Amino acid sequence: MAIEQPATRPANPRFSSGPCAKPPVFKLDNLSDAPLGRSHRAAVGKAKLKAAIEETRDILGIPADYKIGIVPASDTGAFEMAMWNLLGERHVEMLAWESFGAGWVTDVVKQLKIDATAKTADYGEIVDLSGVNFDNDVCFTWNGTTSGVRVPNGDVIPSDRAGLTLCDATSAAFAMDLPWDKLDVTTFSWQKVLGGEAAHGMLILSPRAVERLESYAPAWPLPKIFRLTKGGKLIDGIFTGATINTPSMLAVEDYLQALDWARSVGGLQGLIARADANTAAITAFVEANDWIEFLAVDPATRSNTSVCLKFNDARITDGPAFAKAVAKRLENEDVALDIGAYRDAPAGLRIWCGGTVETSDIEAMLSWLAYAFEAELAAS
Repeated sequence: MAIEQPATRPANPRFSSGPCAKPPVFKLDNLSDAPLGRSHRAAVGKAKLKAAIEETRDILGIPADYKIGIVPASDTGAFEMAMWNLLGERHVEMLAWESFGAGWVTDVVKQLKIDATAKTADYGEIVDLSGVNFDNDVCFTWNGTTSGVRVPNGDVIPSDRAGLTLCDATSAAFAMDLPWDKLDVTTFSWQKVLGGEAAHGMLILSPRAVERLESYAPAWPLPKIFRLTKGGKLIDGIFTGATINTPSMLAVEDYLQALDWARSVGGLQGLIARADANTAAITAFVEANDWIEFLAVDPATRSNTSVCLKFNDARITDGPAFAKAVAKRLENEDVALDIGAYRDAPAGLRIWCGGTVETSDIEAMLSWLAYAFEAELAAS
């Protein structure tokens, strides 16, 4: 008997976890106000960059005394910049439960050669946060993009900590309520939750982080693109729009348009609600089908953006091949693009549920996922 295809297709099949789906209202024409062919240091360029910083502050509720900078090389550049400038003053604890967190461990231990304690957990799990000593500097991802596991809240981080917290929040910012008083360094990139363009990172510093920058000089040389201080003082221009290198004003305009859209759907709380609704649709699907389950074990630590799933059916003889075949079938049908698990993660699927994705598209895609599962099972 032929397996019947669903009648409804997603209006937008883009469920990639980065670069992510652009806002539903996106049109290239909306970028016509970008000051192309102009210097980013001209008045118009500086005004656009400053607006990007201050709109970010307003929507995310970042305290007025925190510094926000636009830096090169996406979230990776922002987090590397923070580690190279700030670490080494005291002992470091590196927390990792997925591939990007593991990458930060490698950089600190093997490249910077810092005395560090690495605490790791398998995909789907999270480290015991209650056992972390926050009198040390602590580096971690808030949301594990490749594992679908997130920090549930900032309750375990003490307000009177002696060390700094360095948080890679690239797939959390604009979808989760980050506790700014518990975060000294926070980084993210435009191409995640707001669906912006790649290559630009955001670096957010608390007053404590600024104090460290101005009182501590690392033992290693810093390349120009990483330098945040001059003469022992913060280069404040970086945090008012005077970027270290030349930004794309087209990408800046795209980010400003995404911020406008974010405000139109209720700001941060509206974006969180949209992501939660998308994740709830997947939760209902998983609960209704015993052949699929979340990679994240504890519901309290499940991401509402990068939702990772694994197949759970005794009839599947080759898990990695089966997962790839399902993802390929969905791509060929143009109903779900780029939803295969990250290359270093366990075999399965990874579905982006951030606020730029419509819940109706998630629901339509899930019907096709059920179809693809049955079709591939029959073919195997």
